[in-house]
Amino acid sequence: MPFFIAVMLKLCQQTHAVEIPMGDSMRKRLIADMESVAPQWLNLIELAVVEFTSEDPDFPIEAVFSQEISSGWRAAQPGTQVLRLIFDIPQKISRVHLTFQESAYSRTQEFVLTWAGALSDAPLEIVRQQYNFSPPHVVTEHEDYTVALAEVKVLTLSITPDIQENHVLASLVQWKMA
Repeated sequence: MPFFIAVMLKLCQQTHAVEIPMGDSMRKRLIADMESVAPQWLNLIELAVVEFTSEDPDFPIEAVFSQEISSGWRAAQPGTQVLRLIFDIPQKISRVHLTFQESAYSRTQEFVLTWAGALSDAPLEIVRQQYNFSPPHVVTEHEDYTVALAEVKVLTLSITPDIQENHVLASLVQWKMA
């Protein structure tokens, strides 16, 4: 038997020789059970004030905070837009979900999501993401981030709808968090 195979057999035998004393049990659960638990989405309409740089009256900002998919929010002016949530009471955030949609223009969008523990604190970046919309085939962007943020007072979403042009209106279909 070649030396390498003999060494590997010896290692395999050693790793299988672990014994657990009788009566000791490990806490366990099926992964499927963990994945089936729906997140408890925060009611952002009740928990925070929203600030924005622009709003089309036909696509108000409140629409993005609905638990149901809607037409969402759209800016009234082109260019980079800022949406800021200021919580009445600092929140623990474990998940952030964003949905963007673009069915008219091929473009590369960039967004930056930041957080702060107080209005006066410097914002800390959670994510900076670029996405290529290419209608009619690629029209929806879903982003879902698992985070571990405690005592969040401010969440800011900055959207540059097209990193090469400045005539496109920023939009957001849904913004929710747990």
